[in-house]
Amino acid sequence: MQTVVGVLRGGPSREHEVSLKTGAAILANLPEERYDAHDIYIDREGRWHDRGRPTTPERVLRQTDVVLIGLHGEYGEDGEVQKLLERFGVPYAGADSFGSYLAMHKLMAKARAAQIGVLTPESHYIERVEDSATGVAGAVRRFHQPVIVKPVGWGSSVGISIVGGYAPVLSAVQELFMEGAPGVLVEEYIRGREATAGVVEDLRSEKLYALPPIEIIPPQNDFFSYDAKYSGATREVCPGNFSRVVSEQLQWAAKAIHRELGLRHYSRSDFIVAPKGVYYLETNTLPGLTTESLMPKALAAVGVPFRDFLSHLVNLALA
Repeated sequence: MQTVVGVLRGGPSREHEVSLKTGAAILANLPEERYDAHDIYIDREGRWHDRGRPTTPERVLRQTDVVLIGLHGEYGEDGEVQKLLERFGVPYAGADSFGSYLAMHKLMAKARAAQIGVLTPESHYIERVEDSATGVAGAVRRFHQPVIVKPVGWGSSVGISIVGGYAPVLSAVQELFMEGAPGVLVEEYIRGREATAGVVEDLRSEKLYALPPIEIIPPQNDFFSYDAKYSGATREVCPGNFSRVVSEQLQWAAKAIHRELGLRHYSRSDFIVAPKGVYYLETNTLPGLTTESLMPKALAAVGVPFRDFLSHLVNLALA
């Protein structure tokens, strides 16, 4: 009897389109001989559909053995859909609701990383739009310009900008609040090489297997922004051209942060390799799995077929 695998994709987030691609990649690569894949689409308003037909979470989840989450951003990576799956008792791959929330909240994740000795850029947190002016003034005095302005709880580099000077930084902060950001970080800009490192649990007889770090080379005068991620203009070198020492530091940090945040099954953490060391930026609890995404490239580099990885996630969830 085939295992019924529900694949969640879409969702009410700014990463809806990317999520559709991740979900499509999962659906296309789940071994048909082993799994009965159900395409569960969640539209931008949060309404659920089972293979094109409107439904309710309760109805479709009661017919599902296990769930693979192809959602990104709010609702998918902040713990909300995980709470729903936990309420209905449906096994799913990826971090649980609390681990998802913790990793998605960049300030909390950075604090956890710092506790275990991982470098992370200094930052100033602005919690409310009313505090923008004083918060920006303090950050501009504190950090060299330009700085990074980012929402505290979105993914895929959505809303991130590099700006300098009081007025431009204030404008960037206020714009994020207008767009619904739950809080804003003004962070020191660390110059260096961008890198990412993924980990997978219980792979190749290792409790936590570190994939080879990837070097990310964005277009000139850009960073790994949302557009740079998905336009195809960014070069991604896997394994990255890092020294053995730096590669080991990246892999150690990715594993240590996965454990410290209490994550499950798999994750991918982003870093800056600077002259002063390896700086942690954030962790993705549901890394993209599109053809342009980094996790499948790292898996391919060590000879793990994408189909086998998806089967591994199903087994981890059911275990």
